Amino acid sequence: MANLVLTVMGSDRPGLTQALSSAVLSAGGNWLESHLSQLAGLYVGSTLVEIDEAKVEALLEAVRAVDAEGLDVRIAPASQRAGGLGDAVGFNLVGQDRPGIVHQVTATLARLGVNIETFKSFLTPEPHSGAQLFHIDARLRLPAGMSSAAVQAELEAISGEIMVDVALSPLDAA
Repeated sequence: MANLVLTVMGSDRPGLTQALSSAVLSAGGNWLESHLSQLAGLYVGSTLVEIDEAKVEALLEAVRAVDAEGLDVRIAPASQRAGGLGDAVGFNLVGQDRPGIVHQVTATLARLGVNIETFKSFLTPEPHSGAQLFHIDARLRLPAGMSSAAVQAELEAISGEIMVDVALSPLDAA
């Protein structure tokens, strides 16, 4: 069996998820996981599919039909998770929106060797002033032997500079 990741992007409209799932099913594939959403009027996301090696070409053909409907679909082989990974932690950030928050946070995480497994960012109005608050909700995988307290300390060191509050919380192993 082959595990493949399908990434998708196109103008959002009803029926896109059905078209993609139809292509997977018609080729004999099994839809395992997905992250699909509307972002600024575009339908974007990724799907993990399991399929018999002999049917990969059938999936490529089925996806071409979806491409013809205006949904750009790319396929890549899924890689196996690297060994020796440490704890999973939840990461939350909130602060006044301004350019550079994501850059500074991700630069700190990269320097520490922390892997970002999921990352969601969004804006909400501040309750009293209506100013935009920027939020990050993420799942991080720490390097083996690194404590969440060490990561928390590094993020707190930049939090004053970028004017945000940060919190890390342990997650169950997955």
